[in-house]
Amino acid sequence: MDLDYRKQWDEYIEELYQLEHNGDTVVYWQVKYPFPMSNRDYVYIRQRRDLDLNGSKIHVILAQSTFVPQIAERSGVVRVNQYKQSLAIESDGKKGSKVFMYYFDNPGGLIPSWLINWVAKGSVPVFLNNMANACQMYKRRT
Repeated sequence: MDLDYRKQWDEYIEELYQLEHNGDTVVYWQVKYPFPMSNRDYVYIRQRRDLDLNGSKIHVILAQSTFVPQIAERSGVVRVNQYKQSLAIESDGKKGSKVFMYYFDNPGGLIPSWLINWVAKGSVPVFLNNMANACQMYKRRT
C-alpha cells in the first residue's frame, strides 16, 4: 500500500503514483520491460479492507483496471487494460503470514507464450522473495 516504499525496493518500477478520482483511489503504475519490448502501464482502482473473522485479522486488497481520462496513454508504452488482483493476508500465528493471491493481466502486444512462461518461471519467484524481504525491512523501518 505504501507506494513510496515500493519504489525503493522494486527495480521494475519506472513510475508509480496514486490519485483520487470520483471517490476512488486510482494508481498509475509503469513497469520496465526488457529491450526490445515496450514498457507496460496500468491504471487501476485499489481498495483495502481489514476484516475480523472470528478474532483473526485478515487484510484484503483488491485491484482492477479502470479508465481515467486524465491519465492518457503514452507513446512507446503499452497500456494494460485487463488487470485484476485479489490479495488476502493473515498472520500464521507465529512470525509469518498466510497469503492468498489471484492475479491476472493481459500484457498486450505480440509476446510469444514461451517468453511469457520463461519470464514468469524465473521472475515471479524472485519478485515474491524481494517482496517478502521488503516486508521484513518495512517492519523494522516503521
